Amino acid sequence: MERKRMGIYRNWFLASRPWSFTMTAISVSVGSALAAIDGPFDWPLALLALLSAILLHAATNLINDYYDVVNGVDTVQAATAQYRPHPLVEGLLQRAHVRRVAYGLFVLAALIGIYLTLVCGVVVLIIGLMGLLAGLTYTAPPLKYKYVALGEVSVFLMWGPLMVEGAYFVQRQSLSISAFWVSLPFGVLVALVLLANNIRDIDHDHRRGIRTLAILLGHRLGLNTYLSLMVLAYAGILVLALTGVLTMWVLIIFASFPLAVKLLRQMKQAVPANADALTAKLDTAFGLLLVVSLIIEGLVG
Repeated sequence: MERKRMGIYRNWFLASRPWSFTMTAISVSVGSALAAIDGPFDWPLALLALLSAILLHAATNLINDYYDVVNGVDTVQAATAQYRPHPLVEGLLQRAHVRRVAYGLFVLAALIGIYLTLVCGVVVLIIGLMGLLAGLTYTAPPLKYKYVALGEVSVFLMWGPLMVEGAYFVQRQSLSISAFWVSLPFGVLVALVLLANNIRDIDHDHRRGIRTLAILLGHRLGLNTYLSLMVLAYAGILVLALTGVLTMWVLIIFASFPLAVKLLRQMKQAVPANADALTAKLDTAFGLLLVVSLIIEGLVG
């Protein structure tokens, strides 16, 4: 009985895709670190903002998988189910249960958001509602915008400007143009995780009648877009340092550049089955170095 219970917990844990929460934690940490540089820091508010964002991310992952399975996109033959655990595809979780838990997590995230709105201001509510709408309608009707080539745009906005500015606002009760500019390179890299996934799945998605950005661009142009945007993300960091938006400490991000070069070479040779996971690994290195640079900036200037 105990082993069965642990297996159920494990299935739910894997279904939420916890490895993807690193990107959410980084986006919130970037906004929080920038706010700490500019004034006093409130740890409870920062942790509540992080918890709300992770709950929203987990809910989005679950509802995305639910509708991908319902719509016949995620199957046992899909590349996604080949390289990562997919309890819903494997029949280890019931569809109705996944749907209910997803909506429950959306509600929990919303409740924390309401509290932060009361404490910090209406901007939290606006950003939170945008996040809820983006998560709920990613693959769900009526919008299902993932299937009409808008997934990358949404991911860029959510993990870039909206999440970073939201975390900043929770601390400072104001928005920051510097936070906006700093959010862009990391937001681009997070969007590239989805683009890598969609480039790999061009043939599969085409057979399912899905229109992703990769399908609209085609394999070659999609790859060129991926390569160009990755270079642009690193160029953006250089611009932030040279224009004084951030101190030169931010250049430690270039310690991750060899990973980027290796990944670009792999993508040019043949798109690997775990292209999205490899891109996420680069994002993590890039993002953690960004957070570290901001902490150093806050400590030593």
